[in-house]
Amino acid sequence: MGGMQERITTTTKGSITSVQAVYVPADDLTDPAPATTFAHLDATTVLSRGISELGIYPAVDPLDSKSRMLDTRIVGEEHYNTATRVQQMLQEYKSLQDIIAILGMDELSEADKLTVERARKLQRFLSQPFTVAQVFTGIEGKLVDLKDTIRSFKAIINGEGDDLPEAAFYMVGDFESARAKGEKILAELENKA
Repeated sequence: MGGMQERITTTTKGSITSVQAVYVPADDLTDPAPATTFAHLDATTVLSRGISELGIYPAVDPLDSKSRMLDTRIVGEEHYNTATRVQQMLQEYKSLQDIIAILGMDELSEADKLTVERARKLQRFLSQPFTVAQVFTGIEGKLVDLKDTIRSFKAIINGEGDDLPEAAFYMVGDFESARAKGEKILAELENKA
């Protein structure tokens, strides 16, 4: 694979991009065979059974997935900082899951509860309404500009969606869509009460 990757290049007439599917035995990313392969790749996208079980699609694990392109010189400072903050918050949530499973949410500090709530919203926001999947999901596909995506993640991290239910962030394109969906959900709940 390394030899093939070395031959991939950009020319004046275009470029070749290679997408490799790598089987990871027992989902062990440290297994020597896939670990050696990953060294030749610019990015790895790890699909997760656990995320799929939550009904979040695409089931990409943002903590195990990596990209050499996530560098301030390539993506810019705002994009890099936002992506890093998202990963940090999701990692904090992951580290709190054992405590939550044993003791419950009530035993967490207020700061940890807020981290969990925002991380769960981020997790749902990572779901994507693809146009090609519309026939399967019944949800209209959305194309979202990168700047809007970054702004939306910053809004969630900074607590602008703290007043919205978690479900508002599932399969929406941007923060404004989540806000509209959340207000609709809250209005429906209020009408039932």
